[in-house]
Amino acid sequence: MTEVTAKTPEITFLPGGRRRHRKLRGNGTGTGLRRAFVLAMAVPVASAALAGPSAFAAPKGVGATAKAHGLDTSDRQMAKNLKTRVRDRRLGSNVSGVVLDAASHTTVWGYHASTGLMPGSSAKLATSTAALTVLGPQHRFTTKVVYGHGTLTLVGGGDRTLTTADLAELAKTAIAGLKAAGRTTVKVAVDDSLFPEPTLAKGWNDGYYPDTVAPVRALVVDGRGVQDTSLDAGRVFAKQLAADGVTVTGDVTRATVRPTDVPVARHRSAPLSGIVHTMLKHSDNNIAETLLRMTALGAGRPATFEGGTQVVRQVLSRVYGVSLDKFELYDGSGLSRADRIPAATLAQILELLTQPRHTHTLGSILDGLPVSGEAGSTLGPEYGRFDDAHSMCAVGKVHAKTGTLTGAVALSGLTRGKDGKWKVFSFVENGATGDPSAVKDAMDDLAATVNGCYA
Repeated sequence: MTEVTAKTPEITFLPGGRRRHRKLRGNGTGTGLRRAFVLAMAVPVASAALAGPSAFAAPKGVGATAKAHGLDTSDRQMAKNLKTRVRDRRLGSNVSGVVLDAASHTTVWGYHASTGLMPGSSAKLATSTAALTVLGPQHRFTTKVVYGHGTLTLVGGGDRTLTTADLAELAKTAIAGLKAAGRTTVKVAVDDSLFPEPTLAKGWNDGYYPDTVAPVRALVVDGRGVQDTSLDAGRVFAKQLAADGVTVTGDVTRATVRPTDVPVARHRSAPLSGIVHTMLKHSDNNIAETLLRMTALGAGRPATFEGGTQVVRQVLSRVYGVSLDKFELYDGSGLSRADRIPAATLAQILELLTQPRHTHTLGSILDGLPVSGEAGSTLGPEYGRFDDAHSMCAVGKVHAKTGTLTGAVALSGLTRGKDGKWKVFSFVENGATGDPSAVKDAMDDLAATVNGCYA
């Protein structure tokens, strides 16, 4: 596994640099955004000039030389402090960062901000943005049961939040139908053909399965980390049928639903907005990888790593005007060590959350960001976050997504600065050799610096 090496400092991020964002057409609602995405997808890349240069070019500002503007006293002090603290020995020599002022659309501070580094789970910000835009925040995933030829088939619909209790309700409804038809004996099968055969993403290794991430299938119960989540769910379903007096013959097998099979029960998940909220709070790799595939399907692409990441790129660049310079994504969770996302790009994605016209579609991302010191989230005290002398002052004040891989730590989010205005920040380091806990403490100190409480 190759680590990214330090590069010469860049001058693309000047303090006070003003950025300009491409405005979207339409009313800014979720429907409008998805319509914009569909229209963008309909334009071949080779014919991009027909849509006008601004539709496909990287926006000016983040990732581009900007004209310097004056900063107020608090921002100047923050930038001065960050200039010193980003060189903290705990962070190593390959670190990048950027701070944006959301209200004035200015770059307050930047350091190697356009360098592509391993983002870890910060990549989930990109996955979430694409999923909510393509599918919509109210989208629900459906798990079905159909009957045909003496078999009840459990059909996976990409719901990574399906529970044993949900399967119990499906079994109860299916049993009622069986009894009404005078049947008490069935076979049980599962159909998870919605997704192609699970594979490893580029940059993954066999050691990830099944603990860090399970093989990505369209059917799973209770988020179990097992090699075959579909057959596992089928067996749970079969046991529930048997417990209520139905005789299940043979082993649970795989099958493909026939057109003549009769629907007998269905379960719909919570809205996508709630699922994204859960995924971000706990940095759930399995939900992220499932959402990547469902997003691909929603955009009419194959439910593969490649199909999903292609849609993510198109949503970010064509719908929101986010720069993809030095952006490389091979999965939905950020587990891939081949992923590269600049701090500048992560900050651009997060800045969307401060714009009212995106609240309807992307609001659950902001709501789902872990809060500094929030128990049960990845920024909770159980992970040793925001608990040192410099960062404790920022408890409850920072909303941010973590990113952690061996040799990579990131923290990207929002906080109100000393002036009371939203500051968007992203810090990413690769290759630090010190204690990972010490690296995270240094990251927390940087976030507290942005907040202004660590002056």
